Amino acid sequence: MNFSSARQNFYQEIQQPDGNIDLAKAALYIAQEEYPDLDVEHYLNVLDTMAAEAKKRLPIGRYPLRVIQSINQYLYDDLGFAGNKKDYYDPRNSFLNDAIDRRLGIPISLALVYLEVARRVDFPMVGVGMPLHFLIRPDIPDMEIFVDAFNNGEVMFVEDCQERLSQIYQQSVTLQPEFLAAVNHRQFLVRMLTNLKYIYLKQQDIEKALAAVERILLLLPDTILELRDRGLLYYQLGLYTQATQDLQSYLTRVPDAEDASVIRRLLAEMARG
Repeated sequence: MNFSSARQNFYQEIQQPDGNIDLAKAALYIAQEEYPDLDVEHYLNVLDTMAAEAKKRLPIGRYPLRVIQSINQYLYDDLGFAGNKKDYYDPRNSFLNDAIDRRLGIPISLALVYLEVARRVDFPMVGVGMPLHFLIRPDIPDMEIFVDAFNNGEVMFVEDCQERLSQIYQQSVTLQPEFLAAVNHRQFLVRMLTNLKYIYLKQQDIEKALAAVERILLLLPDTILELRDRGLLYYQLGLYTQATQDLQSYLTRVPDAEDASVIRRLLAEMARG
């Protein structure tokens, strides 16, 4: 496959053991496909500078809640970062460079800014893949406090997460333990790319949706539904050889899938030419 330099950089970054993947670099390589002239080192330096400023403001006693309060004041009060509630589905909200430049983003891109600043001031945090609303928390055993980077760094407890989830779904939802589990670096990047995938599908930008799916499959090659979706996107682009290969692989692996009859019809249609 003939990868762009941005795709090659992304691929090389994710070949490392999960914990060694530099999330900021990988996210900037995702953005580089949208912005080929993007200077990755510039944005890494911006994060370094932000962290240096944040570090000066940290309290002497490094109590977690006080550290969070200090980072919040710097990011949200001083720099003006905010969740983009007016235009949530603007693709720019998902790109780290845009989140930094515009001080606007969605939960996961603002979470990444927060995570990168926190890591650089020696206050490690992890992502929490709550459905439909990404959170972060200090990487401290048995400490169940969460930070909502989309809502000005609001500190939340488990009960607050339950309430937020019910608000999002507009009905009572039982908070499952896995909803508050930490995500690893690959899962974090998959969540970023999945957001982009659905934004582009909504905009009917099939080529960009395909690019998102391709990178999800680089991260998690055995994701069967993404294999199917890549095949369907190839089909929509008229790339029938690639579509046939992916959709046949999908049926081989899940012959009793709910959509198997639809996929077989598409394969028969492509076979007829």
